[in-house]
Amino acid sequence: MLTLQQQLDNVLPTAMIGSVVETAGTTCAVADFPAPVGSVATIDRAAREPVQAEVIGFRDHLTLVVPLSGLEGVQRGSRVSLLRTMRTVAVGPGLLGRTINARGVAIDGKPQPLLPDRAPLDRRSPPPVDRPRIDTPLATGIRAIDGLLTCGRGQRMGIFAGSGVGKSVLLGMMARYTNADVNVIALVGERGREVNEFLHRDLGAEGLQRSIVVVATSDEPALLRINAAYAATAIAEYFRSRGQDVLLLMDSLTRFAMAQREIGLAAGEPPTTRGYPPSVFSLLPRLVERTGRTPHGSITAFYSVLVEGDDANEPVADAVRGLLDGHTWLSRPIAMRGQYPAIDVLDSISRLMVDVAEEEQLQAATAIRELLAAYRNHEDLLSIGAYRAGSNPVVDAAVDLLPAIQAFLKQRIDEPADPNSVRTALLKLGDQCRRHRGGPAATPPPTSAQNRPPRLPQQPVENPQH
Repeated sequence: MLTLQQQLDNVLPTAMIGSVVETAGTTCAVADFPAPVGSVATIDRAAREPVQAEVIGFRDHLTLVVPLSGLEGVQRGSRVSLLRTMRTVAVGPGLLGRTINARGVAIDGKPQPLLPDRAPLDRRSPPPVDRPRIDTPLATGIRAIDGLLTCGRGQRMGIFAGSGVGKSVLLGMMARYTNADVNVIALVGERGREVNEFLHRDLGAEGLQRSIVVVATSDEPALLRINAAYAATAIAEYFRSRGQDVLLLMDSLTRFAMAQREIGLAAGEPPTTRGYPPSVFSLLPRLVERTGRTPHGSITAFYSVLVEGDDANEPVADAVRGLLDGHTWLSRPIAMRGQYPAIDVLDSISRLMVDVAEEEQLQAATAIRELLAAYRNHEDLLSIGAYRAGSNPVVDAAVDLLPAIQAFLKQRIDEPADPNSVRTALLKLGDQCRRHRGGPAATPPPTSAQNRPPRLPQQPVENPQH
């Protein structure tokens, strides 16, 4: 949040006027316009209203600007005027329950909310030494995540999946059932048809009441799709500075990267990995590092990553996986057999689960993972009838308890999962796993923190295909 004086300090003291020299694709080259990168300008158009544009770079002695809408009506010599030298979004408690576009304008048919403050779209991430440790769990309302992939307040997670596997439905369930104070949801590059479906079917009135939804559809310019991600992050930072715990849901980080690819190539960057310019891989950490926990509050972020051809090693997915604190993999084969959410536990991991979950829960989760891994390793033998019962007690236990494990992982859209019921069901299932494989039952929890045994590291079983 900026004070009035800070906002004034970021405005150039004199007017600046340039003229369009040429256009290339969606980019205009402007002469006599030395505005800094990130500045907002207006371009006059013939017989049309002026269009806003943003400075993205320079070429020779020309300034490159990208309009925030179409180039219709722009001609050689069109006047370009500097509007402001930094990008901001209006913020305030009045945003709760509203749907806005990347410019902060309400698009839900209701009056524009009265918002007293401004937050910059571009902001440095909190200093690393000022970040408190993440030691408190955040309930998402998703049984598989809260039980086997527990997240902490301030953690950053990725939801990796191909198209049509249930990412939007999963995000809507989180927004409805989480115990966070505020939800900020960014729909970046979403299909226009699916916006209302998400608002009314997936999110619902209950989820929208404490949420802010920022929308930039796939037909909007790449710059607006990028700004939608920045605006959602800036709004989440505003509520975090007010001492609240925020859940940031962004769908999707891949479309943010694709939009930056358009801008980077238009600015003259060389294409590198699969056509992505270097700026994509420098902007991704700058965006995700702004979330997390501070001494005031926290932003727990879930970023959906649309993987091409269900390949989790494609460039954006591979880069994002190294930036986040864990990932949840949605499996198409699991979805095809009707198990939703289609979370593949063995290919998913929460790197902070050992810091926020109790020892009993960690032991139960490990026991369940061991049985799931044993079943996967012997699935081919089981499917053709080549496995003989009694050959391996772990496999026998996996076969007997697989229906119970799948019932725990399956969850209806209208079925909330509170933390206490998740913990009870997980511990019960963990005890069954240990008994079936001949292990000891769970020990009672320690009576004090001093007597608590050291936590065992989580041992996810990675699928080499993902």
